[in-house]
Order: sequence, then C-alpha cells, then structure tokens
Amino acid sequence: MKFYTKTSKGIKCLLCRHYCNLSEGQAGICGVNKNENGTLKNLVYGKVVALHTDPIEKKPLYHFLPGSSALSIGTVGCNLQCPFCQNWQISQVVEVPYQQKVTSARLIQMALDNHCQSIAYTYNEPTVFYPFARDVAVEAKNHGIKNIFISNGMFSPEIIEDMVGVIDAFNIDLKSFNPGFYKNKLKGNLNGVLDTLKLLRKNKFWLEVTTLVIPDENDSPEELAAIAGFISNELGNDTPWHISAFYPQYKMTYKKRTPAQSLQQAYDIGRRQGLRYVYKGNVAEQGVTRCPVCQKELVVRNGYFIIENVIADGHCPVCNTKISGLWN
Repeated sequence: MKFYTKTSKGIKCLLCRHYCNLSEGQAGICGVNKNENGTLKNLVYGKVVALHTDPIEKKPLYHFLPGSSALSIGTVGCNLQCPFCQNWQISQVVEVPYQQKVTSARLIQMALDNHCQSIAYTYNEPTVFYPFARDVAVEAKNHGIKNIFISNGMFSPEIIEDMVGVIDAFNIDLKSFNPGFYKNKLKGNLNGVLDTLKLLRKNKFWLEVTTLVIPDENDSPEELAAIAGFISNELGNDTPWHISAFYPQYKMTYKKRTPAQSLQQAYDIGRRQGLRYVYKGNVAEQGVTRCPVCQKELVVRNGYFIIENVIADGHCPVCNTKISGLWN
C-alpha cells in the first residue's frame, strides 16, 4: 500500500491516527516521516539503533511461542510523548549518531543464525518505521519466521488492514482509561487505541495487553477495573493482561516505584473482572500460566525464562481445556 494520500496542500500520512497533514519538506509528529517531493519518505528506513536477540517473554508475550527467541529491532522516533518512557533515549529523538543501515535480507539471516522463531518490532514505536518493518516481515514470512509488533496502539485502521497476513502477534500498551491522561500527558488518543484493540481482535491477530501501573496516575481501583473490564468484555477473557511495575524514568524520576500491593490490587481486579490470564511484570515473581478450569500449573517462568511447560498440543494435560495462544 501507499502510506499517504495527496491533499490540496501536500500529503496526509496514513501510518497512525494523528493523520498528519504535511506540506513540502515537513515531517510529522513522529519526526521521522516526511513529505519529500510530494511523497512520504521514511527517514529511518533500514536505520536500526537497537538490535538484540531476546526471550519472547521479554516483549512481553506469554502465550505465543513460549521459550523461543525473538530478533528485536528498533529505530528512533515515536508518535507519543510519554513522560515515563523507558526507551526515551531513542524514542524521543529523531536522530542518533550510532544508527546502522541494515537490509531485510541481513536481518532475516541474523534471525536464522540465532534460531529466532520471530522478529519483534519494538523498543521505539514500530508504527513510525512500518514501511521498513513491513518489508522485513514479508521476507520473514517467506522463511517461516513470525512477526510481532510491540506498540502503543496508535496505528491507523488502514495499517491494520495492511497487516493481515503479515504481522502475527501484538502486545499493545493500554496506558490508561482516562481520555485526559492520553491527550494531555501522552499527546495521544484513548479512543483510537481502544479502536485499534477491537480491530486487532476482529481480525483475529494474537493479542496481549500491557498496562504500566503508575502511582497516583492510573492506579485507582476504578480505573484498573475499567481497563480490565474493557479487555474482558471487548477483547475476550482469554486475552492476557500484563500489569507492570513502574520505575522512575525520563521525566517522571520524581515518582516512586509501584508498590507491590498496587500490583496485587490490579491482579485481583483483573481476576474479578473475569480475566483468565493476568501476569505481574517488572517484579521478582514467577509468572505462572494456570489452567483456568482445574488450576494446574502449565507454564512456570523465572523472569524471562521457562522453567516448566506441560501444555500438550495447546491443551491442559489434566482436564484437556484449550489454552488460548500459539504454543509451538
């Protein structure tokens, strides 16, 4: 697809829900997609600043190829301005001196050499480098490699349609259930993110959701219940919800880290809202996937690593309940 349309004054970028209208020479909110000679030029195409082999559990994805490795890539730029961003050194800039130019073929070979079953587009917001991510993903599919998107969910419906058959799984940040928080603190749009989540579910992508629990920002019982209720009712109660502890970062160094009782409260709320799979992140605690029927421990994790996995062909070995996800 073309990632823009022509307008009377230039072009309109279609990559994300900001739909930036760009005159000649102008870059969008992300800073890395620019109107150049009447077309949309992706300024970070192939320019990778972060490249690692990670456990897929680090993304986090707990119900998608557990125990496997993902070749993880990121560029610079973002379409949000989160004051608590953990990767702000690359997401909140548009250029750094250590960008390396890599081709799709080189990344595929690296994934194969490192026995990675997937490529993760992550670290910064992958929507802003989707033209490159898409080209990598299409070639990866030809080699039997899955593709996963770790995103803030602000990408456009047009891009979601284009992702069908290209991207396999998503972890989407649902950072708050307060429209004002999204608008004023993140420079984003809550309704747009909620729409993205519903469209991903409608199009049958594998989906997991993450919420960073920030003290005095989004940790009230009412807001956590609203987030968990949306996931359970709109996305399905088999959708894994990752609740992660906040650590002081970027422009929120004045905040204290999330207390353990806040994460436990969020966990209990998620379970009361009917979610079958709720996981705590950024804490020293085992992540356990239990059968929602008989409560058998199926997958036991120590940090990002699998200690035990007894899921048999996607089912509980005790009561044969189907466990949602892609397990092998």
